Amino acid sequence: MNHRKNLQRLALGLALLGSGLAATAQAANEQYFPLQSYRVGPYAAGGTGFFGGFIDYMQYINDNGGVNGVKLTWSECETEYVVEKGVECYERLKGGLNGAPAAATNPLSVGIAYATLERSTADKLPLITINHGRTDSTDGSVFPYVFPLQLNPYSEVSAIVNYIGQREGGVASLKGKKIAVLYHGSPYGKETNAVLETLAKNYGFELTALEVPHPGNEQQSQWLNIRRFKPDWVILRGWGVMNPVALKSAQKAGFPADHIIGNIWSNSEEDVIPAGAAAKGFISITTHPSGTNFPVLEGIKKAVLDKGQGNLADAKRFGTVYYNLGVVNGILNVEALRIAQARFGNKPLTGEQVRWGFEHLNLDDARLQALGAQGLVQPLKLSCADHEGGGAVRFQQWDGQRWNLISDWVQADRALLRPIIEASAAQYAKEKGITPRDCSKEQ
Repeated sequence: MNHRKNLQRLALGLALLGSGLAATAQAANEQYFPLQSYRVGPYAAGGTGFFGGFIDYMQYINDNGGVNGVKLTWSECETEYVVEKGVECYERLKGGLNGAPAAATNPLSVGIAYATLERSTADKLPLITINHGRTDSTDGSVFPYVFPLQLNPYSEVSAIVNYIGQREGGVASLKGKKIAVLYHGSPYGKETNAVLETLAKNYGFELTALEVPHPGNEQQSQWLNIRRFKPDWVILRGWGVMNPVALKSAQKAGFPADHIIGNIWSNSEEDVIPAGAAAKGFISITTHPSGTNFPVLEGIKKAVLDKGQGNLADAKRFGTVYYNLGVVNGILNVEALRIAQARFGNKPLTGEQVRWGFEHLNLDDARLQALGAQGLVQPLKLSCADHEGGGAVRFQQWDGQRWNLISDWVQADRALLRPIIEASAAQYAKEKGITPRDCSKEQ
């Protein structure tokens, strides 16, 4: 009897050892993406759309053999867009999954990004803040692990002011104009107030800034102030439920929707559809169009959605602004991994190695066409000194049913912004005792 039990224990031990070795072998060929997602709360529309597109793109890559044979894996931790929960999720997920190393963190939250910036730098784990985040992290000499890809907040408002200038007959015509900015009462919302004041002084327009407390359901007093100020244009720097409330409030106040310009987080279908007729004519910026007429999206539909494996709860959101941003983010993360593999080998990489890949992102038209993403992603070229790489937007207008592009690419005044960015980064480096990298020596 004892002999039989010993044999059973031996068999069980060998089985467990075998399963452990199999798991280790599997993890040895996997790259992990920790997802600090949010699918509940007032900002759930952004979270579900963005992370849905990101996950579907990773599934699409896996369906096509992974990244040079390395499969992508991920897990989610619900933050509810709450900073404290975002930090907890970061600490829980940063170490990888079943031996698969973490490539980068993508919280899609300014508050969480600020709270984890020093942690991710110490852990040598890239922090990706696509279209948002801390503007001075554009300077990679001071912020080697932070990447405000495509569009930092200063570029965003600079491009909007440049567009208003175009509409008024040139930036010289901005002198004497009145512009109001309605901003979300959060670190994200407040990020651009100082640079807007600089732009107002530079171009001679009168600026008034009005804060809307989180989450943004109450705006009556702000729009009464806008009526008194009588601005020529309103810049809406909203998020989540704040945006449709702003458009409805503007209609009640008699302010025309076609003179309200939404920023990058006020540009989705979920921002306008709840506002109904009040949203018709509303203009916003975008770094990417909505729609499904792109080869990469057609590939995702065939490989993922048509098989019932899509991450979206509502398949009708396929091809919407938030979903497509998730796909764009997936493309940029995977391309950084692919570029890093070309230097470090076709294997799972450390965060430090993936960081090198991000700093060498170079998506020209030829590469974007090969990815099936031409027209969906703007050409980008990053470096040690420039962790943004783009700085351009297009403008779209809501016709009551869909977004229509109404401009070519409008570039931010990067020459004006760069000294401001460098000065802010230098101040941060001084406060934190950081010795900036010499980017001229980085390869």
